[in-house]
Amino acid sequence: MFRATRPLFRSVPQPRKPLAIAILGASLTLQVGLFQPLLNAGSQASAESAARQYAIEPGPLGAVLSRFASESGIVLSFDAGLTSGKQSQGLRGSYTLEQGFAQLLAGRGLKVMRSDSGDYLLTPRGSDDVLEMDATDITGQQLGETTEGTGSYTTGRSSTATKMNLSLRETPQSVSVMTRQRMDDQNLASLPEVLEQTPGITVQNLGSERFNIYSRGYSVDNFQFDGIPTTLDIVSQVSAQSLADMAIYDRVEVLRGATGLMTGAGDPSATINMVRKRPTQQFQGHISGGLGSWNKYRGEVDLSGPLTPTGNIRGRSVLAYQQNDSFMDHYHQEREVYYGILEADLTDSTLLTVGMDYQKNKPEGSSSVAFPLFYSNGEQTDFSRSTNSAARWSSNEQNTLNSFFSLEQKLAHDWSLKASLNQMYIDRSDYELATASWGFPNKASGEGVRLYGGAGSTWQKQTGVDLQAKGPFELFGREHEAIVGYNYSKYENRHSPLRGTAVEGRYVNFYTWDNYTAKPNTSLGKLYDGDTTIYQRGTYFATRLRPTDDLSVILGARSSDYDYTYDLSYALTPASNRLTKYKESGVVTPYAGVVYDLNDIHSVYASYTSIFKPQSVRDRDGATLKPREGDNYEVGFKSEYFGGRLNTSVAAFVIKQDNLAEVDPGQVVPGTTTAAYRAVNGATTKGFEMELQGELLPDWNLSASYNHSITKDADGERINTVSPANTVKLWSTYRLPGELDRLTVGGGMNWQSGIHFTATPSGLPGTVKAKQDDYAVFDLMARYQVTDQLSATLNVNNLFDEKYLSALDTTFYSGYYGDPRNVMLSTRYDF
Repeated sequence: MFRATRPLFRSVPQPRKPLAIAILGASLTLQVGLFQPLLNAGSQASAESAARQYAIEPGPLGAVLSRFASESGIVLSFDAGLTSGKQSQGLRGSYTLEQGFAQLLAGRGLKVMRSDSGDYLLTPRGSDDVLEMDATDITGQQLGETTEGTGSYTTGRSSTATKMNLSLRETPQSVSVMTRQRMDDQNLASLPEVLEQTPGITVQNLGSERFNIYSRGYSVDNFQFDGIPTTLDIVSQVSAQSLADMAIYDRVEVLRGATGLMTGAGDPSATINMVRKRPTQQFQGHISGGLGSWNKYRGEVDLSGPLTPTGNIRGRSVLAYQQNDSFMDHYHQEREVYYGILEADLTDSTLLTVGMDYQKNKPEGSSSVAFPLFYSNGEQTDFSRSTNSAARWSSNEQNTLNSFFSLEQKLAHDWSLKASLNQMYIDRSDYELATASWGFPNKASGEGVRLYGGAGSTWQKQTGVDLQAKGPFELFGREHEAIVGYNYSKYENRHSPLRGTAVEGRYVNFYTWDNYTAKPNTSLGKLYDGDTTIYQRGTYFATRLRPTDDLSVILGARSSDYDYTYDLSYALTPASNRLTKYKESGVVTPYAGVVYDLNDIHSVYASYTSIFKPQSVRDRDGATLKPREGDNYEVGFKSEYFGGRLNTSVAAFVIKQDNLAEVDPGQVVPGTTTAAYRAVNGATTKGFEMELQGELLPDWNLSASYNHSITKDADGERINTVSPANTVKLWSTYRLPGELDRLTVGGGMNWQSGIHFTATPSGLPGTVKAKQDDYAVFDLMARYQVTDQLSATLNVNNLFDEKYLSALDTTFYSGYYGDPRNVMLSTRYDF
């Protein structure tokens, strides 16, 4: 539900408490001094005034209606699905309130009704029961959770942290949201592309389809689909989540910091929640197509709307296809996406949702490991960005099928029950890989590199279930909120490499190799079956207490069971078999958060989360590392402007951990090619973050962030140096005024500080160091609204063609270059 509110153009009330004054003063210096002139900009317009002048530019219908309501000084609420995909010609001239609505809604099948409170509600024509809605449904959600059709770079509500629908300012942790508008503006078609632009996130390529994702100095492996947790398996290279296509998603929510309350295995890095598009109450759709550098072609079809005359059953279908070559030689990729979802109002209080999505990734010339980082004399290599270390036939195809279900039941007194299920199947069958990445080439001759790779298959199944009840309750004369639930997940993975494939060990000349080599011999059977099974079960409870109007206290706890089994079975040498089991029961993960509202705009907060993270990685002796344990502390200051259309935050955090897994350079688990890890005790991470997301002025969207974090061991030495200590990300778009109002321009910059590692690899003279100095990448975009339905967008990425390493791999001592300058031209037709 979207709520357009009166402008917040007024002076900030002065807090009377000394602590509040100190915090407010410091924060204004840091983050809001720029906006103070905007907050003193005059009085509100009367909602019941006579005709007045409007000069509202064309744009998305939701954004235009919001602007009209804001300038008229009224409160207008609507479901974003009613306006999603619809464009408006804007409004220019003198109109009364009634005339303005009539002009904007002509031919739309929509109407505006006034509630007893004096607020206005947008509804489909023919709906006569809207005034019976509870007042909180009308006025409580502001922007709402759904971002499609709002034209916004922020969201009004997020439930990733606590499963309570809280605004970003009400959430006592750092949350960033990549909205549908942001993804469309930058043409972000895959999850890695989205995360590269997300505040506080670093994406590093380990191979053409392998990614390491970092936040606050740690690798991220907590992924969710609509709030249901899944596990990312980087070890067996089954990483469907990190390959996800964005055509089917409304937004990506990223919660930085530990999330053990809702996910069980709390991780101090981040949780990435991909929220799917939902069916809309009115018919809408779009067709889009694009072409770009390296023979990139992409097309999408998205249709949504009611399937019955009454609209009690709604559906949505999305199809997407992409194929592209690469800046790397001999690489080609195809991607297919199919998505279908149904919603059914079984009764006035019961909502059933079922759906499926399927994605096929088919690459050729796929590199499981990138190019060597060092010459044989210990110097760091510097190859052409077109260098591909993979054989031309090298393939790493993955097919992913997600099925999901939810049933929501509204109860009396605003309570509700919800049951959700997500089941994911991943098939990485018949992979065949070969890369020239084993060893170190002679700088003069190119000799000395062997092929690394093989063939086999991987199969994975993940099942996640969540049951919850939530609602308000009264205590000591005040209303509070509570949620109680249970969730369960089962992760099954079988990795089966073949033996005797006659690929590994072949020597090639890295300079003259033409990426041809014989395919693996797949007739000799399996080398081993590696079966991983992980069960997680937990009950959780959280409550949001409101002792005063200005103070909210969130308290929660989770009791978790964790059961891990790894069964390694060799086909020919059963004496080498290994069975590893690990089990924990009744592990309690507490959570506490406090938010204090200094006034209607600014809040301060503090939160604590414990860390308990069982680990599946193993050391050089084959033993599984003990669970990671520790504490996560965070304090911050948040602000919300213009009815929630602009959110800002400043945060500082401290993370303390034992048994932190760190790659053991150059070591592998015995009997496998899997990287070995070692445990680090007494690890401490300290950092701070600043972020701004939303609409700075009408037609001007802005995202800006700075993130800093450094992790040190018990001796004070920095670790995890392959993750940057500092990142800055900027992106902004502006729709031009006047006769140029059909043109939107944008641009941005991503900067990160240098990364490095030192190691003493076998075969190299002494200790060597690999590094990537700090660098910045600049992007541009322009979109022209040809008609109300047709638009064309041009994106230019890496404008100055910066050459940089996106990753430094400490296991295979390999590197991977970021994309050179590239362009993409897209067209879209909405109907």
